[in-house]
Amino acid sequence: MAGVNTRRVWLGALGGWVVWLIWSAITNFAVLMPRYAAAQEAGTLLKEPRYSFFVPAWFVMLFVLAAICAWFYAGVRATRGAGPKTALCVGALVGFASGFPLAFCLAAWAPFGRGIPFWWMLELWVGAILATLVAGWLYRD
Repeated sequence: MAGVNTRRVWLGALGGWVVWLIWSAITNFAVLMPRYAAAQEAGTLLKEPRYSFFVPAWFVMLFVLAAICAWFYAGVRATRGAGPKTALCVGALVGFASGFPLAFCLAAWAPFGRGIPFWWMLELWVGAILATLVAGWLYRD
């Protein structure tokens, strides 16, 4: 059994991160911007983040998640098989773990509509799937 190709894992993480950033931009600007504005006007969502470094920190967090997806894919492909089916499964599992629990909590308890947490969940869930598919496509032993 061959070892994990670390260089290709990092390449996959970088490629997956770029795709995830594009999906994140679509989610936040095209879909959620009107909902953010409405929630801000209603006073249920802050107009400015509490942390001025939120946006760069979010980009870093998405890179870390993309790297986790790439590492998990590289690690399980020997037992689950290489290819998009395995990448899809890994991405779906990481995306669920990173997006669903908090989104469910926010949908239940946050004073703004359920649409915002739903799309935040999709940002993470679909983003993890896309990032892992890209990482899997770029990965070579």
